[in-house]
Amino acid sequence: MNAEQLSTWLTAIASPQRMRILATIADAPLHVSEIARRVQMSRALLYMHLAKLEEAGFITGHHELTEDGKALKFFTAVPFTSTLDLATLVAAVAASPKPSLAPTEASSRESST
Repeated sequence: MNAEQLSTWLTAIASPQRMRILATIADAPLHVSEIARRVQMSRALLYMHLAKLEEAGFITGHHELTEDGKALKFFTAVPFTSTLDLATLVAAVAASPKPSLAPTEASSRESST
């Protein structure tokens, strides 16, 4: 994991709302409407949080058909363990592409004249 990936992962879990969502589906998969009811959040806002959690790998989503033919989207929490220490951070930075040096203001002016 590089620094960009680690940052995305940490950002996804750093939200209190996303922590509540994860805690809500920790024991069993739930469909979107049920999650929204339990965390008292609009479905539109919930979908935004679910997308961030799914992108970071904390949850997975799948569709199921009810007996009456309705499609419901269910989300399941993915078990994870995390250890963030200095060694993990150093390794993530080392695995990242090196940033390119921006030209100085003086060299930019010289090349434009």
